[in-house]
Amino acid sequence: MIISLLDRSRTRAGEPEPAALRGTVARAARAENLGYHRVWVAEHHGVPGIAGAAPAVLLAAIAAATRTVRIGSAGVMLPHHQPIVVAEQFATVSAFAPGRVDLGLGRSPGFTPPVRRALRQTDRDFAADLTELRAFLDGTAEVGLHPRPDGPLPMYVLATGSGLAIAAELGLPVIVGGPLLRPGGEPALAAYRRDFRPSAQQPEPRVAVSLDVLIADTAEEAADLLLPEAWAMAQARTTGVFPPLEPVSVVRAAARTPRQQQYLEQTAAAAITGTPAQVERRIAELLDRTGAAELVAAGSTFDRDALAASDAALASLVGGKPEQDHAIP
Repeated sequence: MIISLLDRSRTRAGEPEPAALRGTVARAARAENLGYHRVWVAEHHGVPGIAGAAPAVLLAAIAAATRTVRIGSAGVMLPHHQPIVVAEQFATVSAFAPGRVDLGLGRSPGFTPPVRRALRQTDRDFAADLTELRAFLDGTAEVGLHPRPDGPLPMYVLATGSGLAIAAELGLPVIVGGPLLRPGGEPALAAYRRDFRPSAQQPEPRVAVSLDVLIADTAEEAADLLLPEAWAMAQARTTGVFPPLEPVSVVRAAARTPRQQQYLEQTAAAAITGTPAQVERRIAELLDRTGAAELVAAGSTFDRDALAASDAALASLVGGKPEQDHAIP
């Protein structure tokens, strides 16, 4: 099993927002020592609960604090940017971390209409943008990329149903989550594998799965770790505001509507939480059902020490080691 972490730089109540970015860098350094294969960061704009708005800048800070772990974006939202700018940014990051930078790309819209207007977002052809971006990275575009990456800079697609088809056509690996991981999502993954066209980067289809994973000494404690994130999601879906993480005690005491309770339960059902043995069993079942090559653990919680302990417990399930093997991108 290849395991990676996705850290979205979640802000926390009572904490200055820049602390979330420093926490991401510190977590990446710990992940390297624990033997994680890769650390991913994400892109969000205008979201009070997330400080991660500039993946390339954050990855440069992580590159300076690490030496061997792979680092990447999961992802950069390509409709927000011109492909050449993304290529230049990640080629620059790669200059500081040669051979260990990955570029994950998605096409989610801005969080709210004002954010989409601020981003000057328009309808874009995602497949065409991916093709153009790849041409800049491999040196076949009409405009040369500077700095030139020292080596390959792998691209990944954050895929939904239609995104899977685009990734298959372009011969790119995918990172999937949400509904595609539920029972019934297998036909979409099978179609991706069936329709996959080998490319210079990827000779065969490759799937990574991403979801919340949190471990504690007891199942009850692990479920509590998920509560701050689940409550933030419930508020976002009912009020339109995605807030900073709050302590478990605050979440437990908060009044909630039946609809918010329903969303809490949905988030819990989509996550993997429990003791090390329980989590190991559920991960094995998920990887067996999806045929995934990589698990991207995206869990977050208010208590940073508890999150660090969960990361360590997850790494121990696969016998993490400090030196990384970068032969498998």
